[in-house]
Amino acid sequence: TETSQRVVDALLRVFAAAACSQGTMNNLLLGDEGFGYYETICGGSGAGPDFEGCDAVHTHMTNTRITDPEVLESRYPIRLRRFAIRRASGGTGRRRGGHGVVRELEATRPLRGSLLAQHRIERPYGLNGGGAGAVGLARIVRADSRVDALEGIAAFDLQAGDRLVIETPGGGGFGD
Repeated sequence: TETSQRVVDALLRVFAAAACSQGTMNNLLLGDEGFGYYETICGGSGAGPDFEGCDAVHTHMTNTRITDPEVLESRYPIRLRRFAIRRASGGTGRRRGGHGVVRELEATRPLRGSLLAQHRIERPYGLNGGGAGAVGLARIVRADSRVDALEGIAAFDLQAGDRLVIETPGGGGFGD
């Protein structure tokens, strides 16, 4: 899944068809000995010569839909605290790159988790003078207010009351 995202962005760059999209599926797995929950989290798409990037979408090799909040909260020990567009994360340009999202999940009991995500160091590139999108970020805000930053590839533990905050990358802009 991660390789396919990067290959498509590389091909679009070679043909100058579109700037880089979020370039990742932001794979998240949460669970314990009784259940496993997996989701991929949307981000920004790259802009092109005559179109703006889209906000909060999956791009390229995906066709997934995220679980509805009511289903998530009724079936799993997870509370959705925030799911919003990450303003100012899309690249600037004649055509703006799409914005990523902020997804904040709170554990209601101890959970194990893993994250597999890209564009945490290198920004999704702009094209033909367009600005790069923002990199993705992830952190755990502990119940006692401590904050633990997460790498793009990470395994972690959550306790009841801990909040996992994932900010997905924005897409690159097109044109100066």
